[in-house]
Amino acid sequence: MALCDEHFLTWVINQTERSIRKYDMFTHEDRVLIAVSGGKDSLALWDVLNRLGYQTAGFYVNLGIDDETAYSSKSYQLAVDFAQKYNLKLHAFQVDKTYGATIPEMAALSRRSKNKTCSICGLVKRHSFNKFAMENGFSVFVTGHNLDDEVAVLYNNTLSWQLDFLRRQAPVLPAKPGLIKKAKPFCRFYERETAAYALLRGIEYIEEECPYADGSTTIAIKTILNQLEHNHAGTKLAFYLKFLKAKPELFPQLGESLVPQDLLFSCPGCQQPTPKEGDCAFCRLISEVQTKKMAK
Repeated sequence: MALCDEHFLTWVINQTERSIRKYDMFTHEDRVLIAVSGGKDSLALWDVLNRLGYQTAGFYVNLGIDDETAYSSKSYQLAVDFAQKYNLKLHAFQVDKTYGATIPEMAALSRRSKNKTCSICGLVKRHSFNKFAMENGFSVFVTGHNLDDEVAVLYNNTLSWQLDFLRRQAPVLPAKPGLIKKAKPFCRFYERETAAYALLRGIEYIEEECPYADGSTTIAIKTILNQLEHNHAGTKLAFYLKFLKAKPELFPQLGESLVPQDLLFSCPGCQQPTPKEGDCAFCRLISEVQTKKMAK
């Protein structure tokens, strides 16, 4: 489509609303918590949902990545500036003040070997998001994942045939006991489209990638997929939508919900759900980190 600035912005808003309704993500009566990183996707999503009149609040997790890049400080300030500009509520959570170590410190102390900084970051953020949303009465938790993000995950999981991950991938994950509903309203937008929206709306966002993302598998996969998209426009969207269409046949046990109804246990430490009995992965991580810090 060839759209002028005004009609492109309107198109993004209308398409977001269409996805929200199509996948039954949330309504105007729901309290929506948005994962805010200071990047283009999360801030653009917050802007769109605010313009659509949804009840929103932002949640920023300060990871403590403040080496020479000052990544966390910059991204946090941009999130604060955006919230103040539109008189929106931003909740901030500082990892080191609560758990006694930043994400880089946790990675240095942990026994995890493969992509441990990124995996630890994801684990801590998922736990923190769910805990805060559940304790503060939010109906749904949303992220700014775009089509490029979703397709990269899908491609990687298909290459390695991670069936458990494939059956969980969906625009919406319904609530379960102890787990809040999760949604991705931007799942059908290309990254360049969310970037264009942010630029046209004058949204200031952190342009640098997280310093720990350098050399990651996800970035390598996105490069491959971008080449495919360049040679065959529409490849990413078709791959994602055809996967969603094929899920009922691929995983007939899911039924109409298209998401698994896994048996979950309650972690004795944090009381959050876990797929196995005993302490969850998050509690094991924090225990390991705190033990090693005390031993130093």
